[in-house]
Amino acid sequence: MVRAGLWNGNVNVNGNFNGNGNYDGVEWEEVFRLAAEQSVVGLVAAGMDNGNVNGNGNVNGKLHLPFELKLGFIGEALQIEQRNLAMNEFIAELMGRLRNEKIHSLLVKGQGVAQCYEKPLWRTSGDIDLLLSEDDYQAAKAYLTPMADEVDEENIEKKHLALVINGFDVELHARMPFEMSRRVDEVVEEVIERGINVNDNDNGNDNVNDNDNGNFNGNGEVWIPRADEHLILVFTHFLHHFFIEGVGLRQICDWCRLLWRYREELDMGLLESRIRRMGLMTEWKVFGTLAVNTLGIPGDAMPFYDVRYKSRGERVLKRVLKSGNFGHNNDLSYRTRYSGMVYKVVAAWRRFVDFASLVPVFPVDAPRFYATYIMNKIKGAIA
Repeated sequence: MVRAGLWNGNVNVNGNFNGNGNYDGVEWEEVFRLAAEQSVVGLVAAGMDNGNVNGNGNVNGKLHLPFELKLGFIGEALQIEQRNLAMNEFIAELMGRLRNEKIHSLLVKGQGVAQCYEKPLWRTSGDIDLLLSEDDYQAAKAYLTPMADEVDEENIEKKHLALVINGFDVELHARMPFEMSRRVDEVVEEVIERGINVNDNDNGNDNVNDNDNGNFNGNGEVWIPRADEHLILVFTHFLHHFFIEGVGLRQICDWCRLLWRYREELDMGLLESRIRRMGLMTEWKVFGTLAVNTLGIPGDAMPFYDVRYKSRGERVLKRVLKSGNFGHNNDLSYRTRYSGMVYKVVAAWRRFVDFASLVPVFPVDAPRFYATYIMNKIKGAIA
């Protein structure tokens, strides 16, 4: 169903086609639960709306499901759409106000990538992530903090501040560290510098406004990074979460749609150079097989696709489905049961178990990333 929503195409359903579009043996309630758990309800709803079903050899037809459940999917999709409309209007207004203050920002991940979907308004929204230069980050922090309803404690090292403004979660970033590899962080910092330090009159960034897709409203213009830079930020972001806590299908779908939307514009030589410099080619190929064989992106649209990594991609899929979106299914009860040094020891052990489980998939990087992650935590505690 996710594949049908992603690519506006057909979907295969395991079960017995009974002649009128219904399938026996499909647990639709479980489909809905998993879709919500992975934050892809809108994608599944789009799949039901767009796709035909194929089953039992040559039998094809429109997919039908219990009326009450269909209403549930439609109702959720409409709520997602209304939320996105309001958020997009707010983003345009917010970035316009920042620009009036001579504060320049780029919309990264989430709502920027949403514009790459067949139905942008049916992608479940999250935070509003703004990427800024160091100076603009400080200026935006000073300008936005007084108007915020809530302000989290700033992470000074990561140059990250989270605020709630008009009911929307806004995150300011001057850095987007991977935290587990200095090689990755060096490339990401270069990508950010290239993305935010270009001249407005000749920056090559995508201007997402009313004339382009009708999804951003208001008088302000919304700018997202160039695809070559955006792709690295999206990939390293979901990979960071995958190793540390878990990641859902939504973030991997974002990567797929970004690749598909800009497949003819990407500088493949630059992309390969960056992935190799980061030392993430294995990770790229593993997730690439998941994207092709499970999510259905055409193989020729997935750079460096290598079928030899298919079994590893299947292992990763199991972990994604188990952990849920951003690890929401993980047992985090230890965070309230322990405190002080005991908590730190338990947390380190839990991280060790998580990373150890990834050794069969990433035999070199999983141990290396864990060691770097723990050392950074120790250095942070000492500082």
